[in-house]
Amino acid sequence: MTSPLTVPVAQERWSPRLWGTLLVLCAAMFLDALDVSMVGVALPSIGTDLDLSTATLQWIVSGYILGYGGLLLLGGRAADLLGRRRVFLIALAVFALASLLGGLVDSGPLLIASRFIKGLSAAFTAPAGLSIITTTFKEGPQRNRALAIYTTCAATGFSMGLVLSGLLTEVSWRLTMLLPAPIALIALLAGIRLIPKSSREDSGKGYDLPGAVTGTASMLLLVFTVVQAPEAGWASARTLLSFLAAVLLLTTFVIIERRSPHPLIRLGVLRSGSQIRANLGAALFFGSYVGFQFLVTQYMQTLLGWSALQTALAFLPAGALVALSSTKIGSVVDRFGTPRVIAAGFSLLVVAYALFLQIDLTPTYAAVILPSMLLLGAACALVFPSLNIQATSGVEDHEQGMVSGLLNTSIQVGGAIFLAVVTAVITAGGGTGRSAQAVLDSFRPGLVVVTGIAAAGLLITLTGLRTRRSGATVLVAKSVPQTETETEPEPERVTAGD
Repeated sequence: MTSPLTVPVAQERWSPRLWGTLLVLCAAMFLDALDVSMVGVALPSIGTDLDLSTATLQWIVSGYILGYGGLLLLGGRAADLLGRRRVFLIALAVFALASLLGGLVDSGPLLIASRFIKGLSAAFTAPAGLSIITTTFKEGPQRNRALAIYTTCAATGFSMGLVLSGLLTEVSWRLTMLLPAPIALIALLAGIRLIPKSSREDSGKGYDLPGAVTGTASMLLLVFTVVQAPEAGWASARTLLSFLAAVLLLTTFVIIERRSPHPLIRLGVLRSGSQIRANLGAALFFGSYVGFQFLVTQYMQTLLGWSALQTALAFLPAGALVALSSTKIGSVVDRFGTPRVIAAGFSLLVVAYALFLQIDLTPTYAAVILPSMLLLGAACALVFPSLNIQATSGVEDHEQGMVSGLLNTSIQVGGAIFLAVVTAVITAGGGTGRSAQAVLDSFRPGLVVVTGIAAAGLLITLTGLRTRRSGATVLVAKSVPQTETETEPEPERVTAGD
């Protein structure tokens, strides 16, 4: 069942209430991205004020990632089962309270706890918000436009967070924690009034409790292990045993999902090549981006001596380009299709990272940094909305939360894994404590890895273009009623890459 606000295909103008609904959902996505980017610049001030060690400071960031990445699968399915509107509004209220708590606490453990709760709430708002859009806006040009605006808000929030954190931290780091609270509260009040009531699955069918437990536990352990690996050592017994436990939990989860009549994730959706490419592309895209941002931040502040605000302003052209193109990307996708747009975006991403390899100890903003940032902004504008469109296309309304949670999980886990890999490569270079040139030389292998990650994303996308040109089809298993669970689902043929 679609929302009462569903937009007819032929309708060109959206009603004020429809715009209001989209803006509320965009505000939540904006806050998620804003919160991630703001805390990084504030960490040195937090450490000084609360007398925290470097290891403890890491968990202010990692606590959010752990809650977010570990619970996304559960959050996506909860939106389908309990109602998207209900899950979204409750999680947004929790986010607002956790933001208030984070700005008022006076101890490291309480601050980390507030960050974990914020990540947990984001794990429910992100898939619920995305699935509200995909069930409110009819598939096609209208949904593409809405998703382009929605996903652009994430990039805009991330870019603005970098700038705002530089300004607010000059006054107090607490302001960076408190800022999301009033915005979330306003969005919550507006959402109660504007977001349409959504249907939910009949609870009489039962819930996949074993799948929820093993799926959540496997994601939590995987993210935890990746976050801790650089500190504990990738080859340490602790890391290897943690990875093994995560694999065993994930294997158990897959077995449960294959046998459950009401799975947390219906594995049939992964028979679609476009779904697989969308999720792999999301992991590689975000993983390369966070690795690149980490390297660039270290380069600008450690080697060039730039302030946090100067570094944030250097990223601003990328964010501005994404924001300015938000209303246009939907029509680009309508004309060329998601595979071509994603391939074009990944191509720009590879060029941007490769161009940045020319950096040296003398700031070359106009020749290297600015062009790289503009190419990065163009790539983000093309790739991120298109991945969301591709992942949610052709999926029935009652499974939109599920695929949204799966996509967001790919993004977060990809970011955690590839950032850890890039960090390990830099550490292996041994640049710390040596000359500036030695530190710069230790950064270059990391940039090569980032470029390689983006190139892998491009190659995966190109396989979709080849399949599309050949006119081949892929099989996407459709969900079936309870009475038919004893037999194999009837596959639906769809054009690959659609």
